[in-house]
Amino acid sequence: MGTTVLDATVEAIEVAVYTIPTDAPEADGTLTWEATTMVLVEVRSGEICGTGWTYGPPACAHVVTGQLADVVVGGDALDVTAAFDGMVTAVRNAGRPGAVGYAISAVDTALWDLKARLLGLPLHRLLGAVREAVPVYGSGGFTSYDEARLREQLTGWVSGQRIPRVKIKIGESWGTNPARDLARMTQAREVIGPSVELFVDANGGYERKQAIRVMHAAAELDIRWFEEPVSSDDLHGLREVRRAVAPDVTAGEYGDSLAYFQRMCAAGAVDCLQADVSRCGGITEWLRVAAVAAAHQLEISGHCAPHLHVHAAAATPNLRHLEWFHDHVRIEQMFFDGALDPTGGALRPAPTAPGHGLRLRREVASRYQVGSTACHEQNSR
Repeated sequence: MGTTVLDATVEAIEVAVYTIPTDAPEADGTLTWEATTMVLVEVRSGEICGTGWTYGPPACAHVVTGQLADVVVGGDALDVTAAFDGMVTAVRNAGRPGAVGYAISAVDTALWDLKARLLGLPLHRLLGAVREAVPVYGSGGFTSYDEARLREQLTGWVSGQRIPRVKIKIGESWGTNPARDLARMTQAREVIGPSVELFVDANGGYERKQAIRVMHAAAELDIRWFEEPVSSDDLHGLREVRRAVAPDVTAGEYGDSLAYFQRMCAAGAVDCLQADVSRCGGITEWLRVAAVAAAHQLEISGHCAPHLHVHAAAATPNLRHLEWFHDHVRIEQMFFDGALDPTGGALRPAPTAPGHGLRLRREVASRYQVGSTACHEQNSR
């Protein structure tokens, strides 16, 4: 009897690093950057390839080839959770937070894509869809933008794509310019009008009382979402701000394990939990994190990398929305055939395309590749 899908193995894993310049200088409350690095993983079984990625340093690629490949290659391609557990065990002495966790996330998402393609199913159907459309919010509004660039971006989301919720960055220069923060929030409200929801993200740039003062000063602007008003490590501070301001307070984008998210939820620190498939441990961990949030009567929101999140989000009952983040959207639309359209304020996963429905445009991606592609195959283990 020949090989079937039910006994498919992961035969090879490849990883490549790409660095893509931004289309303009970008900054938030605590960081500036002019390029973004994507670490892309491909796993193969026969002629079928699954793809996953993370946005992190090139060191993620070394974790994949040095510590994760031997766990994954040769394993059952359908047993993604077993591979996830094996990867977490393998990195015990390296520590899971940061680049190590990002690497696990990229491999895990690639394995889920491979499994769905082997079974001929769209990934959201394999996971068990609960919705056909996944709400998104336009995200960018970098502190480095001038008034004209901010207006252009907001108008594109609201008028061009009819997205009914948008987010800008505040907390400029570690909270040292609150006057400009307030001016930019005011401009944003004037551009989008009264019916579109306005979100803001301080990226941990404020101190507790400062964050409260800024929101009180912006009360007439009807801010609905206040992301990381203080450091996400300051759970008591998040709770203090949450109790004092009208917008929903949210955090969690740096979470790397169930224990991290459990602590944040149990502390009463957020009104909506954030998690990032490309950081938290991939789709396997995202689903468990969503369950932790649900157990605390909270919704979950996907941070950045919208095409990486959309299928898992479609299978998450307590989802609020996904972030349509300018930087990552631009990269994913460049790199992949099958990129989705947010017009109307939601993403709709392709109903029949297997896996996550994306195909890498190798000729485009190769222009941005940094270094060489590493490959581990089953016969070389």
